[in-house]
Amino acid sequence: MNVFGEKWTFTSFGESHGAAIGGVLDGVPAGLHIDLAMIREELLRRKGATGYGLPVTGASARAMREPDEVEWLSGVMDGVTLGTPIAFIIRNKDARPEDYEYLKHTYRVGHADKVYELKYGIRDWRGGGRASARETAARVVAGCLAKQELAQKGITIRASLVQVGAETDPAKFAETIASYQREGDSIGGIIECCISGLPVGTGEPIFNKLQAELAFAIMSINACKGFEYGTGFGGVTQPGSAINHISGGISGGISDGSDIVFRCVFKPTPSTPKAGIKGRHDACVATRAVPIVEAMTALSLIQFV
Repeated sequence: MNVFGEKWTFTSFGESHGAAIGGVLDGVPAGLHIDLAMIREELLRRKGATGYGLPVTGASARAMREPDEVEWLSGVMDGVTLGTPIAFIIRNKDARPEDYEYLKHTYRVGHADKVYELKYGIRDWRGGGRASARETAARVVAGCLAKQELAQKGITIRASLVQVGAETDPAKFAETIASYQREGDSIGGIIECCISGLPVGTGEPIFNKLQAELAFAIMSINACKGFEYGTGFGGVTQPGSAINHISGGISGGISDGSDIVFRCVFKPTPSTPKAGIKGRHDACVATRAVPIVEAMTALSLIQFV
């Protein structure tokens, strides 16, 4: 499926090296003044821009060259939502399918190439098609609108990169990534996200637990391989008497009014020169995933509030 949500329905479309990527949002209320500057900044963060200026070490060459200009096709007039379906596109200006012609008759290890062809009988070999992280730019745009609506309700979302490989000092992240890049390799990372201001009672006690809905959204992001909140995986080594007070902001699937903090892990990209795979790839995809995590968190929460 390429559709997320029921209250706010987001449909994603487009391929990595096709004409454009984009989305359709339905259910967005009329009268929302879209913060276009915010969207530009979030798309810059997704590129890997540090302080919206120089790129962070490890970002792909294509990410830096794509202008990521949003074209609003419907549902918006003078920057204000009309309450009708919102359609937008981001044209692929640096698409180079010829870079991937060698993949027409081979599969990349660690990618979705083979399973796509087994499932559909055909695949887009141009940089992975729908499986490419290029698709996530549309999520960031949709997530920005959801974040703005949530902010009006006093709900804020902020994520940050907290670990690269074994390194936990942010001041050393760039050099850690650069060291892998020099070797033609890649490294993974961990992102932490904090949700503040979510009303008590958000979530359901059984199948629509708040943490389950958040995990569903976050685990849909390319290269995301794990989700934890509260005591998380580390809690397995601790006695209950030591950690029974740690809720992570959620109890029994329902928000308890405190900040909700979760973490997600992103694997190293398998596309590396060291692995013999040509292309324009990130040395650490986690650096660019921070605004995507925020976007998917917002699109998940907007279904509840």
